[in-house]
Amino acid sequence: MQTSISLKQINKLAIPALISGVSEPILSITDTAIVGNINVNATESLAAVGIVGTFISMLIWVLGQTRSAISSIISQYLGANQLEAVKNLPAQAIFLITSLSVLIIATTYPFAETIFKLYNASDLILNYSAEYYRIRVFGFPFTLFTIAVFGAFRGLQNTFYPMIIAIVGATSNIVLDIVLVYGIDGYIDPMNIRGAAYASVIAQLLMAICAAYYLIRKTEIPLKVSFPFNKEIKRFILMILNLFVRTIALNVALYFGSAFATSYGKEYIAAYTIAINLWFLGAFIIDGYASAGNILSGKLLGAKRYDLLITLSNKLIKYGIIIGILMAIIGGALYFPLGHIFTKDPVVLKEFNKIFWVVLAMQPLCALAFIFDGIYKGLGKMRHLRNVLLFSSFLVFIPVLFILDYFNYKLYAIFIAFTFWIIARGIPLIIKFRKMYLPLVQKA
Repeated sequence: MQTSISLKQINKLAIPALISGVSEPILSITDTAIVGNINVNATESLAAVGIVGTFISMLIWVLGQTRSAISSIISQYLGANQLEAVKNLPAQAIFLITSLSVLIIATTYPFAETIFKLYNASDLILNYSAEYYRIRVFGFPFTLFTIAVFGAFRGLQNTFYPMIIAIVGATSNIVLDIVLVYGIDGYIDPMNIRGAAYASVIAQLLMAICAAYYLIRKTEIPLKVSFPFNKEIKRFILMILNLFVRTIALNVALYFGSAFATSYGKEYIAAYTIAINLWFLGAFIIDGYASAGNILSGKLLGAKRYDLLITLSNKLIKYGIIIGILMAIIGGALYFPLGHIFTKDPVVLKEFNKIFWVVLAMQPLCALAFIFDGIYKGLGKMRHLRNVLLFSSFLVFIPVLFILDYFNYKLYAIFIAFTFWIIARGIPLIIKFRKMYLPLVQKA
């Protein structure tokens, strides 16, 4: 077992995880940028992509928590040199979660219009949302499969192969988006918003195939499901249930943000879509270091190296804040050109430029919250994450949003509420972590 935590060691895990993580919002950002520049009803199409993206992200984040649960258990057993005891767990977890995803397709597909009416979508935006979703949803099982495989790799302290898989997915999505949305003269007719949906599904299928290949060829973890269930399946399911409640609370905040923006008008939801996708991009960049915290904290806990656990948290706080500040500076330097990548609509650009500074200002705060999210997932402390999200969403975000909306702050109301939400997520986790593990270091 290592006796120190170095920047090199953290970066070896964090940088591939960062590249891998960024591929997820790139799938949405690519759709946003390309759809926002089509020749037919671009603003309505952009709004539809934003609404559906919010809903699909909710489904993926709710069920994609298998990655964190698998990673936590595998890394803890790896740290304790008992990996053989949980080798069959990932396949069982993948079987459960992909079976559930098929059920979700069956229950949401017929009710697409009803679902997106809840987001205040109507008329052409509602039609586009339903059309886009009914294609995109078929990539859902492939995404959950890939996410679960990523969890197994993370537990094994490997972020390299997930990075390769993610690059394949992001690259293929960009190419397919251009080809299918705009078409190729004389060969493929422009498919507009439907093309973006098909591009995402094909990219997700390619990622699932690559994930299966690398897991089978590069690890000793089997994909074949075997029974009886592993003894850790109960802890796995409990982690998932806690993360399920946590993610529902998280998505309540995202739902209200999207619904309020839609209610202000099509230009507002289009501007919100651009801003929230750039915010997601920043979150996933920071998530590279959160992933390093996730991976290393589980292994250190399994080895009972509480001193290194404290060292890891201190270093990740420092690195996270630095990255958050750098992202804010880069975003500030590109402040006005960024919006033009996604739309040419002057009203949308005006509303986006008004509020983008709030997204940039919260980046260092996001870094703290996301890094400690990762550490707690590695430790398997999902109950604490659940409680913090319930508090921050229902007792902080929603009251702040409604108060500021009452005073007609519109998009400012949404993003200022998100800032308070992030603060309420990060600070309690830092305080609780130090209370739990500093006494254990002093006893050692």
